[in-house]
Order: sequence, then C-alpha cells, then structure tokens
Amino acid sequence: MEQPRPVRVPMPRIIEVGLALWALALVATLAVPTLREGSRSWWPWCCSAGLVLGLAGYAYVRRGRGNAAAGVLDD
Repeated sequence: MEQPRPVRVPMPRIIEVGLALWALALVATLAVPTLREGSRSWWPWCCSAGLVLGLAGYAYVRRGRGNAAAGVLDD
C-alpha cells in the first residue's frame, strides 16, 4: 500500500488570517464597552495575547524553522 503524500498547507496565509481575526476581535472589544466590563475585563488581553503569539508564530514560519522549512516534506 502506498503511503499518502503530505498535503502542502499555506501556513503563512493561515496565520495572517488568524492575526486579522484577533485584530478584529480586539477592535470590537475596545469599541464596545460592554465587551470589556465586569467579568469580561480579560477579553482585550486575550485578543492581545492572540496577536503576540500569532506574530511569534508568523516569524517562526517565515524564517523557515522546523517542518515549515521549504523542502522538508519533499522526497
């Protein structure tokens, strides 16, 4: 039985979409006061953490580390 071939996934594009969604969520939580009051005071910080971690992941992928390096999955 032949082994399935790895699927190429455009990780930089996926991370860019995720960053855009985190940025949109941050803008929404800052624009609507009820989304950051009371027990929801941590929501803007969650969006900020998502942006910071996404940027770190984006830098990691763009530099070609680990399995994200070009040619790693090629035979």
